Amino acid sequence: MRLQALPALSDNYIWICADDDGSRALIVDPSEAAPVLAAADAGLQPAGILLTHHHHDHIGGVPALLERWRGLPVMAPVDDRIATATRRVGDGDRFELAGWEFEVMALPGHTLSHVAYVGHDLLFCGDTLFSLGCGRLFEGTPAQMHHSLSRLAALPGQTRLCCGHEYTLSNAAFARVVEPGNPALTRRTEDAQTMRQTGQPTLPSTIASELAANPFLRVDSAEVRAALLHQTGQAPGDSVEAFAALRRWKDGFVA
Repeated sequence: MRLQALPALSDNYIWICADDDGSRALIVDPSEAAPVLAAADAGLQPAGILLTHHHHDHIGGVPALLERWRGLPVMAPVDDRIATATRRVGDGDRFELAGWEFEVMALPGHTLSHVAYVGHDLLFCGDTLFSLGCGRLFEGTPAQMHHSLSRLAALPGQTRLCCGHEYTLSNAAFARVVEPGNPALTRRTEDAQTMRQTGQPTLPSTIASELAANPFLRVDSAEVRAALLHQTGQAPGDSVEAFAALRRWKDGFVA
């Protein structure tokens, strides 16, 4: 299996999961068609499309791809805002497509119908979990998002995190304010800086790396709780309150 992150728009990634010779590939969240069409001109043959949620910067390229490859399967959550779906999927569904098997996880929070696809030690999670961060809550509640992140945190540590945006360094700026003494966070930030300086994506990350360095997966740690107490002047009660306070802090953060 070959995994590739195609840059798109200003900071999106379109994920390509292909067999070894690149002749069959799954396309995840094609925000625009041009990068996929260019890859196809170089020999890539799409076998299906996986969509995590309805936002245009994750589905905008689908109509043009379907014009080129009519009948291409499009897996998507149950959401009328995704009109191009050929099959709707929900939590716990399993499917096989072009020789790959994936399980669907419902991840409400960023949007109410957001899903992820898990299989082959890969996690395609759209805008729910980012490296060193998480998505904004446009439709869901803090409790929903915290539960979704907790489900992702329980995946095997070697699972590779394939999220939708190159946000690692901007997330790191906030995370280092929250946990300035976290050595795993320092290492991850330095590695990400080197990757970007050499034109490489900082993704995929791994669940193990995020558990060690991502404050949104560490809301029960003493360090994050202490930072929240210092920032807000009061200690959060449970994990959901801690997550909500951390997300509010991040929403107003200016590096």
